Amino acid sequence: MALTEAAPKPAPNPAVARPARRPRTQIDRMDRKRQRWGWLFVAPFAIVFVTFLVAPLGYAFWMSMQTSTLATGTSFTWFANYGKAFTDPIFLEGLGRVASFALIMIPAQMLVALVAALVLDNLSTALSKFSRLMIFVPYAIPVVIGALMWGFLYSPRFGPATDIFGLVGLTAPDFLSQGTIFASLVNIVTWQWAGYYMIIIYAALRGIDPAIYEAARLDGANGRQIALRVKVPMISSSMVMVLIFALIGTLQFFTEPQVLRAVAQGAIPVSYTPNMYAYSLAFSYSQFNYASAISFALGIVVFAGSYLFLFLTRKQSGLK
Repeated sequence: MALTEAAPKPAPNPAVARPARRPRTQIDRMDRKRQRWGWLFVAPFAIVFVTFLVAPLGYAFWMSMQTSTLATGTSFTWFANYGKAFTDPIFLEGLGRVASFALIMIPAQMLVALVAALVLDNLSTALSKFSRLMIFVPYAIPVVIGALMWGFLYSPRFGPATDIFGLVGLTAPDFLSQGTIFASLVNIVTWQWAGYYMIIIYAALRGIDPAIYEAARLDGANGRQIALRVKVPMISSSMVMVLIFALIGTLQFFTEPQVLRAVAQGAIPVSYTPNMYAYSLAFSYSQFNYASAISFALGIVVFAGSYLFLFLTRKQSGLK
């Protein structure tokens, strides 16, 4: 059998020829130009970041490695202040107190935020938008202003509690006493931050495909089962992120007790939290070196606690 001749290859069409590549040197110059413009846009933030965060942190860490006394002056003692901090009973008592706050406040904030987000996720009327705004408003109020407002509401002399309890013949409790100040602070922080966490959870819920809910309804699931067995497991990564935010914020507890201390009649000592203890050491007793060590010791605890929590919840958060 005769072999057929191979068809000749068509000549390349000049009209559809590939464009000539740019020389490598020209591409490098364009990349360097883009990088220079990028650094130019980043420079203002970088200057502010280094000036007001990195440099103060570096200076504070350098101070924490020193000890100043009237007898010997300033001497470089390396990590002696840190050893003193982690054996200081006042610092450890403050850590235990903020840990107690974390065990109460974080579940309370998470429960309020989750319930509010689940309810709002099922609303499709104008009331949903208004409700989201009203729940988020406390977070938009500055923390100091919110603490001052609650200090007025808690006041046994000026607050409305005396009149409200008096309507039913009861005596209003003293919300600023030593026995109730813990619950009063939990209430303030939950009111302040639950709206912020609700927005994060609500945004995660809105990202779920509605077809999943339809499939669950076809399988016979009711609204409660969809909320607990479909919605909550699918936003576990967002829940972990909210828990990390709440944990870090609780361990750095400062503003609310510091503001209420003036009206709490001795219920809040100067060492109520580690941050308050460091503030008192620095600005009441001029122990700047030890105060810096206390601050960095608290930072170590916050970092260790956050890392441990992320490690234990790495599957839920997606960090495997």
